[in-house]
Amino acid sequence: MSTSAPFHRAIALTEVSTTHAERAFEAQPQPVPWPKAYGGDMVAQSIAAALRTVADDRVLHSVHSTFLRGVDDTEPVHYAVEILRDGRGFSTRHVRGHQHGGLSFMATASFHVPEEFPAHAPPMPEAPMPELLRSSAEVLEGVDGADADYWSHGRSFDLRHVPGAVYIEIEGERTAHQAVWVRAFDRLDDDPRTHQIAIAYVCDYTILEPILRVLGLPWRSAGLVTASLDHAMWFHAPARADEWLLYAQESAAISDGRGLGIGRFYTRDGRLVATVAQEGMIRPGRPL
Repeated sequence: MSTSAPFHRAIALTEVSTTHAERAFEAQPQPVPWPKAYGGDMVAQSIAAALRTVADDRVLHSVHSTFLRGVDDTEPVHYAVEILRDGRGFSTRHVRGHQHGGLSFMATASFHVPEEFPAHAPPMPEAPMPELLRSSAEVLEGVDGADADYWSHGRSFDLRHVPGAVYIEIEGERTAHQAVWVRAFDRLDDDPRTHQIAIAYVCDYTILEPILRVLGLPWRSAGLVTASLDHAMWFHAPARADEWLLYAQESAAISDGRGLGIGRFYTRDGRLVATVAQEGMIRPGRPL
């Protein structure tokens, strides 16, 4: 059964006592069928922790993250939030994620009191409507394995690829561009912050896929190892993550076993919601 329960469990924070920061929280990464937790857990959890320390008049506009160590999905992560600045128009928070006595993750989040101002953004690329595309579950129907089950049902969001998925094989051209329609399986609450956290949560699932597409490496390639290294995200406008968003992506650069992915989220009517940049390690397990 496809449900958004894993996302809700991931962002369920418990406040804990701390002597090293102004506020601290713990959150549980969600189970995955490989050795380390999903990176989007840490991005979303750190944002949720930072948001708990910011006044309601401020909106998250950017977050910059660094992944330092792989996270064990069987143990909670401790997030210490440092209040760096609260100005008239901006607030800044630094979040450090610890697990097993080591620093695993860092993020700096910035918040802004919204202002009336002219808007400009690149146009949304053309793409088939999501109703015309196969869901991950339909793409993987009949494919056995814990990974296929997770891709189909365990990620809290319905993902539909253009030109095609890269799970078992590269569907479509080996191009540096792809797009993914995304939508939470379940209705989320009406708090705009929940939807920002949800967009941050889902963004890491596919941002490295244009790199894999160019290299001809589907996720099930024998010996393939990937890891998120650093991540940046900017929010431009509010949107609901339980309504279809087009996540347009490209491989910006590949070198030295690293790839840089760029992504943009658009509402169905073409409004730019968020921009993502993420560098990841790519180890193919075979000569390219």
